[in-house]
Amino acid sequence: MNDTVKKTAALFAAAALTASFCSCGFGGGREDETAKETEDSAVKLSIVTTIFPQYDFSRQLAGDLADVTMLIGPGEEAHTYEPTPQDIIRIQNADIFIYCGGESESWVNGILGSFDTGDMQIIDMMELCDVVEEEITEGMDGGEEHEGNEESKETGGAEEKEYDEHVWTSIDNAQIISQAIADALCEADEANSPVYRANCEKYLSDLSSVKKSIAQTVKNGERRTVVFGDRFPARYFTEEFGLEYYAAFPGCAEQSEPSAGTVAFLIDKINEEEIPVVFTIELSNGKVADTIAESTGAKKLCFNSAHNVTMEQFLNGVTYIDLMKQNDEALKAALY
Repeated sequence: MNDTVKKTAALFAAAALTASFCSCGFGGGREDETAKETEDSAVKLSIVTTIFPQYDFSRQLAGDLADVTMLIGPGEEAHTYEPTPQDIIRIQNADIFIYCGGESESWVNGILGSFDTGDMQIIDMMELCDVVEEEITEGMDGGEEHEGNEESKETGGAEEKEYDEHVWTSIDNAQIISQAIADALCEADEANSPVYRANCEKYLSDLSSVKKSIAQTVKNGERRTVVFGDRFPARYFTEEFGLEYYAAFPGCAEQSEPSAGTVAFLIDKINEEEIPVVFTIELSNGKVADTIAESTGAKKLCFNSAHNVTMEQFLNGVTYIDLMKQNDEALKAALY
């Protein structure tokens, strides 16, 4: 943690030197053209988000009344992201800053502690939701996480709990987060609060409709088990809809090659229960799922955790709701 604090301090110092030529993050379905900002856009609220879910929630709720920026670009890996000096400046200048929280965004605390945030609305999504610990389920590779835990025990160190960060995969949580964003918008821009409230009411209704459709899909399914030949970032989703799961790795695992035992376990599970689909997740190379599919005849499909999207999806304006509708269709293939 000391190294992280030092790195953050160094980045912040560098940011101060480069403030005059801040480059642009991702927003509004394209890369911002800061040098060409009009006077109208200059008076808009500035919302800075770390990853795609809260970026999309924010643009649905704010509409044209705010400039929304996503720090981690389309197609980028959020777990290995490190903020640039320009990113730090964006955060410092934001009216509203929204991040997920958790271990993969531990860098945020050092940055927020580097300047006065008294006039900024800050939303930590994990603080809004009931979180669960990362879990190692039957057949799953624990990998480096367990090795680290053993080392902690051997050296007498306290074992820290690691919580699953993917809270937004629960549609109930997506509604909680969206309501919090709407509240922050109203506080930051009281004059337009009726617009934000109306947008929020409609968006919560749209989310409820998607949840109802997925619940009906699960209810009508012949089975309740899904298999992920990949990391598993969908625990909040499966718990919300009463699904059981098996996977190669937990959601925030760093490794990409499971043990032969894990692959064999997942192959056996699919064969034994005649499961027709093996899932991979967005932006994955899908190699583990390919191996399982070739050995079982199961169809490989993508389950969108909505953690991030491809550049093509981003430019085409894909939304969180679009991704959940795609998951609904994928579940029909997996459960029927």
